[in-house]
Amino acid sequence: MTERKDPPSEAEKKEWEAEKGESLTPISSSSSSPASKSNPLKQIFKGSFMAGLFLFLAVHLYLLALAVFPVPITINMSLNDEPLRRQNIPLSEISPHLVYAVIAAEDSRFCEHDGIDFEAVQKAYENNQSGGKQRGGSTISQQTAKNVIFWNGGGYVRKAGEAYVTFTIETFWSKRRIMEVYLNVAEWGDGIYGAEAAARVRFRKHAKDLSAREAALLAAVLPSPQKWRVDPAGPYVSGRAGTLQSRMGEVRRSGFADCVLK
Repeated sequence: MTERKDPPSEAEKKEWEAEKGESLTPISSSSSSPASKSNPLKQIFKGSFMAGLFLFLAVHLYLLALAVFPVPITINMSLNDEPLRRQNIPLSEISPHLVYAVIAAEDSRFCEHDGIDFEAVQKAYENNQSGGKQRGGSTISQQTAKNVIFWNGGGYVRKAGEAYVTFTIETFWSKRRIMEVYLNVAEWGDGIYGAEAAARVRFRKHAKDLSAREAALLAAVLPSPQKWRVDPAGPYVSGRAGTLQSRMGEVRRSGFADCVLK
């Protein structure tokens, strides 16, 4: 005789439903689903972004600090095989003749432009396209940006970075500070960097005591300090220095250096 079972009570029904629900609970997707694993490309992008952000902030903080503090050894200096000779000095200890000379030689519109002289760039481009003697259109501000942050060579990538740094220092530094830094990091060959070291090695005197002729000679070799010599100066350098001396008078009379010396 088959034993008759009573129907389940309400409590038993609820218990069975709870057990059934637990058995059907899906496995968490965070535990083993392939989709939950980190995307390598996303991680690379995130890492690159964070590295770029860090570099961006570091460069800007460094440039802000250099608005006040002396420039330490640069990449260009560290890449030079010659024994390093340099000494940071304030602009007040550099002869005004050298300020007139480098403006006459490198950037006659230094006090007028905002870092890049587009007029000079256009003239240089037209001259180079016509087959004339190759010339550049870099301003003193651009050369300062390159000498402080970058290095020689590097092509268009370095040029793009140089342009950005140029606008940055033009924003945060005064024209006087840009000239001061430029004259402390400019290369004069044989491991010599800065006006004070150049004056001592080439003329056995301090930078503040440079004559107009000596300043013109130093400015004359700046485009290629490893190729052209001051001591002794060859015919080309001597002739170029004579031309610069004439231009220095015009720079002084026309106020082209007033943003630095006034």
